[in-house]
Formats: sequence, C-alpha cells, structure tokens
Amino acid sequence: MTQVLRPPRARPRVMGIVNVTPDSFSDGGQFLSAADGIEHARRLIAQGADILDIGGESTRPGAAQVSEFDEILRVVPLIEAIRKASDIPISIDTMKPGVARAAVKAGASIWNDVAALRFSPQAPEVAAELGCEVVLMHMLGEPGTMQDAPRYDDVVAEVEAFLLARALTAMAAGVAKEKIWLDPGIGFGKTVEHNLALLAALPRFVALGYPVLLGASRKRFIAAIDPSAGEASDRLGGSLAAHLHGGATGVAAVRVHDVRETIQALDVQASILGA
Repeated sequence: MTQVLRPPRARPRVMGIVNVTPDSFSDGGQFLSAADGIEHARRLIAQGADILDIGGESTRPGAAQVSEFDEILRVVPLIEAIRKASDIPISIDTMKPGVARAAVKAGASIWNDVAALRFSPQAPEVAAELGCEVVLMHMLGEPGTMQDAPRYDDVVAEVEAFLLARALTAMAAGVAKEKIWLDPGIGFGKTVEHNLALLAALPRFVALGYPVLLGASRKRFIAAIDPSAGEASDRLGGSLAAHLHGGATGVAAVRVHDVRETIQALDVQASILGA
C-alpha cells in the first residue's frame, strides 16, 4: 500500500475558475449554461479546489462590457446551485456592485474585483455593507484598452502604491482590514517585462500585511516566453511555474484553471520545503 504523506507546510489556497461567458480568453463558451457551469464546478470541487471563482463577464484584453442585468442572469443561478450542492467558499468575479450584492445574497462570500472598487462611486460602501472579503486588483485602464501600450516608470512601486491606496479607500468606507486581499493583476495592463517584474517582487507585496491573490493561469506572457504555447490550454507548465513561485513567496491563494495539477505541484513543493 502506498503511504500517503500530508505536506507539512501550508500551501496557498487554490481558487478554481468557473467562467459562464462566451468570450473569456481561455475557456470562453465552454460553460455557458448553469448546468454546464455546475458540472464544471463539481469537477473542480472533486479535484480539491479550496474556493470557486465565478465570473459572468470576460476581462480579457479587448473585452466588451456586459450589462449588470445579463451578468446577474449568468452568475446567480450558478452560485445558488453550487451553494445547494457544497459549502465551498464562492468568489464573485465582477466590477459591478449590483452583481456583487446579488451574488452575496445567492451565497458568495468573496468579492473579487479587477477594478479594485473603482467601477462605481458606490462600490466601497457596498463592499462595506456586504461585509464579505474583497480582493482589490491592479488594472491599468479597463479591459477594452488595458493592453494598448501600457507604460510605467516603476511598475512594482506604482502597483504597490495603487493597492495600498485602494485598501485605505476601502477601509475608509468601512471595510475591515482583515477582509481585504491584494492582487498585483498579472496580465492586466502589463507587458511581459512588467509581469515578470511583479512576479519577482511578490515577497514585497506579501510583506504589505494583506493576503495576496496571484492569478497567472494561462496568461499570455507565458506564450511570449514559449512561442509554442500559442493556445491558452498549452500554458500549463508556465502557469505551474508562476504559481509555485507564488507558493514559495507566501501568497495566500492562486487563481487557476488547472486545479488538480496545481494542487499536486504545490503539495509536492510544500513537502520538499518541509522535509
């Protein structure tokens, strides 16, 4: 009988991605119906996901906005179905306060906001009202324009300053500090060099004292390093490398498409570091 070892060192939590969108960069159109979405969610839960991140609007470069009404129609039935089947924590990936409110009412407990509560003037107050955990992510511009020649004088310092300012804004509105997460926004208004600099600087972000979420799964910078990975589904190796680096530097969670493979990699890493 094979001996089963438990990693002696805590690994980051693994957030599995469930997109109910027709145009997400990696899995757009695969899980358009609530039935398809719940089946995918069940699969990720069975693979060991710690959190599920539900998205109803693509934030890929050049993506068009979806109405609040349509986004709610996409995500709420899925969240309700997942909540009936499992008590796994659910994150809602949205910029819109109205969608976040509907999602939390349906059973979500985390608001993952790529706009860092900037989409609406009411967003910080809504986050405080909901009392859920909030992920504040850095994005230069908006999804439709963020990759149009992004420039920084010092990408690490500017992203750090932005995230700290947004955390202060959230707390001023009434969001408890212990509810706030930070995400440097890999791929959101960054060149390959910017992404690599932010990944190298992860210890600096972890040292800020907030949990850090890292989302590098299947991102385009991997294909810039390995041109053979033109399709998003060909970027597993690069995704694992980035998330293993995140695990070694102390990020609190990683947001991924490939849950089983990521958990296996992180558990092996944790076992090696704890040996």
